[in-house]
Amino acid sequence: MRESGVPAGQPLQQVVGGQIEVLGEVLRDEVNLAIWQRRLPAAIGAFATALLARGEPLADSRVLELAHSESPVELGGLLQGYGELPGHAAFSADVAWLVAAFACLLDATRIGLRLRILDKAMCPRFHVDHVPLRLISCYAGVGSQWLRDGVMARGSLSDPAAEPQDDALIERTAAGHVLLAKGEKWLGNEGGGLIHRSPQPPTGERRLLLTLDWLA
Repeated sequence: MRESGVPAGQPLQQVVGGQIEVLGEVLRDEVNLAIWQRRLPAAIGAFATALLARGEPLADSRVLELAHSESPVELGGLLQGYGELPGHAAFSADVAWLVAAFACLLDATRIGLRLRILDKAMCPRFHVDHVPLRLISCYAGVGSQWLRDGVMARGSLSDPAAEPQDDALIERTAAGHVLLAKGEKWLGNEGGGLIHRSPQPPTGERRLLLTLDWLA
């Protein structure tokens, strides 16, 4: 049952834009997804591509404790073994900037960070996340897929046969885009978590995916 200020039966909204200000729209009761369709700076995209070209696995997960100050976000040596790749400093600075922006928006003190290289769909079925809010950004490879409210019955999320077969009903994001997706644990968004999935990369391709979770 939805407990937010959205009238019963009214679909939740998803807001998309080319400026960073669009991310603040996710704080509205009636919005469960905000997408900043940013163009990834060339140096950052080059680093992500070079990292994938190494053919090595990557699964980095950590909890960041943040102080309410103007000091830069410390990532604890994220990707320190790849410092020789061009664009490493720009990539690290971008991740730190996204963490800081995410924390500022939510007044967060603890954020869970995951940076992974994926060669298969991590969550191949459409689902909702049981978190308050998640930032998702694919630095290289195919982006995430999501559904507008009402395209798939929430009661059928565990049924593969209920997933839309018409590609036109599946929304797609691109590398560089930044998504803020509400989950089931956002206060007032119970029963309104964004329905989305991780796509299967084309044969021989991989993805570099960053996610941030609001922990406190």
